[in-house]
Amino acid sequence: MKAALRAVWLLLLVGWLAGPSSVCAVEPTLQDALEQTVLAEGQPLREVKAFIAARLIAPPECSDLDAWQGRAERLRGDVLDRIVFRGAAARWRDAECGVEWLDAIPGGPGYTIRKFRYEALPGMWIPGLLYQPEKLEGRVPLVLNVNGHDPAGKAADYKQLRAINQAKRGMLALNVEWFGMGQLRSDGFSHGRMNQLELCGAGGLAPFYLAMSQALDVGLALEHADPKRVAVAGLSGGGWQTIVISSLDERVTLANPVAGYGSFHTNLAYGDMGDSEQAPTDLATLADYTHLTALRAPRPTLLTYNAQDDCCFQSGHTLEPLLAAARPIFALYGAEDRLRSHVNHDPGTHNFEQDNRQQLYAMLGDFFYAGDNRFVREEIESTSELKTPEELHVPLPEANVDLHRLAVSLAKALPDAGRVERATPRDVAQQEQLRKRLRALLRVPDYGAAVPGAGHRMDGRWPANAMTLRVGDTWTVPATLLTPTTKAANGGVIVIADEGRATQAAEARRLLEAGYYVDAADLLLWGESQLKGQDPDYTYPLMMAAAGERALGVQAGQLISLARWTAKQPYPRRPARVLAVGPRASAVALVAAALEPQAIAGVEAVDGLTSFRELINRDVPVEKMPELFAFGLLAECDVPQLVALCAPGSVTFRKRDAATD
Repeated sequence: MKAALRAVWLLLLVGWLAGPSSVCAVEPTLQDALEQTVLAEGQPLREVKAFIAARLIAPPECSDLDAWQGRAERLRGDVLDRIVFRGAAARWRDAECGVEWLDAIPGGPGYTIRKFRYEALPGMWIPGLLYQPEKLEGRVPLVLNVNGHDPAGKAADYKQLRAINQAKRGMLALNVEWFGMGQLRSDGFSHGRMNQLELCGAGGLAPFYLAMSQALDVGLALEHADPKRVAVAGLSGGGWQTIVISSLDERVTLANPVAGYGSFHTNLAYGDMGDSEQAPTDLATLADYTHLTALRAPRPTLLTYNAQDDCCFQSGHTLEPLLAAARPIFALYGAEDRLRSHVNHDPGTHNFEQDNRQQLYAMLGDFFYAGDNRFVREEIESTSELKTPEELHVPLPEANVDLHRLAVSLAKALPDAGRVERATPRDVAQQEQLRKRLRALLRVPDYGAAVPGAGHRMDGRWPANAMTLRVGDTWTVPATLLTPTTKAANGGVIVIADEGRATQAAEARRLLEAGYYVDAADLLLWGESQLKGQDPDYTYPLMMAAAGERALGVQAGQLISLARWTAKQPYPRRPARVLAVGPRASAVALVAAALEPQAIAGVEAVDGLTSFRELINRDVPVEKMPELFAFGLLAECDVPQLVALCAPGSVTFRKRDAATD
């Protein structure tokens, strides 16, 4: 009997699961509709890479020496004037800076270590060490040793050994700290804080450059320093530092960047884009790193890369494009032998270990000690002379200016956007002038109205269509269109959110129940439009900026395009409103509505910034909100001005969940 009952229940269960009216075949929920993906795997990443690649400057070509020399002089000037010392950073270029020599400590046989600190710009002190031979006669080579992303900073053993070996060969060796490392390891010196400077309209690269150029000033002021024999060498970020200073400052005679940079083209293709300083705003519109390499001609240059680099810039894809661009330029000078390269196989990982150091010693011997048979090319064993970080500690002022504090001072010097006379343009002409400046500042494209693509219909309480919208000839924006069931529809609302449309079910439900059509879309970098490449997503807006574009401008252009398409649909037949959730989405919505008030009827900003000063006051890193750090945005147009430009559309601000709890 029990077996028969079990059989009956099993048949009922199977019928219940498989039946056409089964409750298990639950109709799609609102959450299901918003989570429905429509983009092909990797599509956002492919589109943004293609967008950037099309805008990168081509490697240099020149077949005439006189023409190249003129071009090189102009290029150095342009990069320094228009990139490094752009805007408010120009005031730091020739600022009077100090150097303070402190105590000396015993080094090892034949050399001492003298501590010092110097200002990169007024108030920004950097610790340094001078490895000085005990016996000095006449002029001797000066070597500036820089380094990359090593928390140990100037105390890194491979960096100490390099400086020790240089001193034992009779050279003056400087070992200086880098921002964010060693003694300067703090949030305020984190490299992404340079974008706070750019937000204020100052070249974020300036402090990085000045840290090197001022170090050269310190070294060349030494009694025995030979200005004709000046070298710079460094690993990783130190390799990047090396090519930047040695290409733009002609005092650098010899350079050895180690696994520190690649062409913008290969960086984009192979996921080697790096930190903010490696992609400063608009650099790629003037020069690629192939240009900087070519600018080394005819001075001795050794490019060192690692075969199995486990960080970045593997030799296999990085080295040859640099050599291919620079060789013809060195050949114009008859200096082919001065451009050299080395690929490390032992250990072959990201390193400046003994094999790579010995290549540097050989290079120094060939060009600084030519004909001197006494010069030792092999490493001089010195591991017993390594010092601890505590022994190498250099006292610094407590109130040392860092990148963030520098940004705070810049922001304070800007006009207060809250003042009525600045926040509210007084007439139509002024409004249009500000719109024109804003569009140019953010490079906002005009994509026209979006074109709908294939969709995936879902029948639930609120009919849904997950679909793509083609914006211009570049972007595919994923969206979910939701239809209210009430007869008296109130028009359309475009919903965008920092965290993606899939997180906005509660907001969508509120709007649908109020009778609104909802177009929930994921603009560039958000939700389904996240990039998910080898490099973090935030590096792509940096690269876009380096290539002359602005991610904030692209996102605003996408939103305007969606708004134009929405207004043409039969349901609203009037401009849609925008519900923007999060500070990033809110800023995009305000920019779009300020530029195209006829296309966007109003903005509801949830958790939106009321001033871009908040990015600095809250010390927000660029990694968190990359598109908002557009160069000069705070200096040109703050949130109150954007709100004023949205008229006659309304703008409301509220905190998250205030309308959905």
